[in-house]
Amino acid sequence: MAEIRPTVIREEKVQAINEIATKLRESQTTVVADYRGLTVAQVTDLRKQLREAGIEFKVLKNTLTRLATKQEGLSDLDEHLLGPNAIAFSPNDLIAPAKILVDFAKKNDKLEVKGGIIEGKVVGAEEIKQLASLPSREGLLSMLLSVLQAPMRNVALAVKAVAEQKEEQGA
Repeated sequence: MAEIRPTVIREEKVQAINEIATKLRESQTTVVADYRGLTVAQVTDLRKQLREAGIEFKVLKNTLTRLATKQEGLSDLDEHLLGPNAIAFSPNDLIAPAKILVDFAKKNDKLEVKGGIIEGKVVGAEEIKQLASLPSREGLLSMLLSVLQAPMRNVALAVKAVAEQKEEQGA
């Protein structure tokens, strides 16, 4: 039987801490949630929703995560790292992880959103819930598009009305 060397374990832990620190640094939004009490089917469903949105959802050791938060200057997150936690990392979308987890928690009272990091700032559960109430990126873009189109639409309608008026006068 092969003997496990302590240096190998130590190197693996350092690598894991660095990997977590990188995820914390590169994520626009990171959400910590207590998943205790969810069934395997519920966790699978949640993971599927998050994966489809490009969000990584991992169960990590709190000790290693605390070392990574210390390394990144995000030690305020440690107060949320109690008990079994899963962490959602979203490098591309600011709102999606909060929206998916908060909506899922509304349907499944076993999931508890504890807090997280939004653009490098540690926040509590209330801020995550406020973020979740915002429209999605696509929703915001469609609102912006409709605001930008309104003046053009008004000009087009005015030009059409003037043209119709001139046609009536000419006839």
